[in-house]
Amino acid sequence: MNYVNLIKETGKTTYPGRGIVIGVSEDGKNAVTAYFIMGRSENSRNRIFVEDGEGIKTQAFDPAKLSDPSLIIYSPVRVLGDITIVTNGDQTDTIYDEMKKGKCFAESLVSRRYEPDAPNYTPRISGIMHVAGGRFDYQMSILKSDNGDPQSDNRYTFAYSSPQPGRGHFIHTYMGDGDPLPSFEGEPTPVLISGGLDAFTDSVWEALDADNKVSLFTRYIDIATGRYESRIINKNK
Repeated sequence: MNYVNLIKETGKTTYPGRGIVIGVSEDGKNAVTAYFIMGRSENSRNRIFVEDGEGIKTQAFDPAKLSDPSLIIYSPVRVLGDITIVTNGDQTDTIYDEMKKGKCFAESLVSRRYEPDAPNYTPRISGIMHVAGGRFDYQMSILKSDNGDPQSDNRYTFAYSSPQPGRGHFIHTYMGDGDPLPSFEGEPTPVLISGGLDAFTDSVWEALDADNKVSLFTRYIDIATGRYESRIINKNK
């Protein structure tokens, strides 16, 4: 599969749902990630990202309008030593806890399934970034129902070693808008990554549908030192 323009890929549908990008900066110096959330309902749109230690968490923008926190309030990003975990749900905590016990990425997700939000059965998408000793590799995962059948699980893990400058992968929850929402299909999309942190952040945010986008988190991790710099954009201010 050819590498495609990330910005065009991000913006080609009005509702990709929640999305994770992981890869390497154009200059080869940084491990890159982006995580965005979108929403159609008032409950889903009533969110912001806030810093939480080395990671982030979601938070209700207007607590009075929060009707159901179960699938929208969680920690999308946590850091475990030299591993950065990025997910679209509370499986972030599961991965953190299980990997802390010595399990690998795939093993850490054995107890989890897609989200219990019938009839969508939203996939759980996850990624880990390993930056250590001047090297970087990453893995991504999707847990989904079998073509909308809640009795069957499809579980996929993808590993990427020695990623090259300006290249990465993009995975998201939905193929587009619909009722029920159609789950993501296939492997994470190979994408081209360009620009420094601010340019990258701005271009991803601008590509997302103006009506449905809610929040965006980005981070560049210096592969040589492990030091990182992050950005957060919230539509609600």
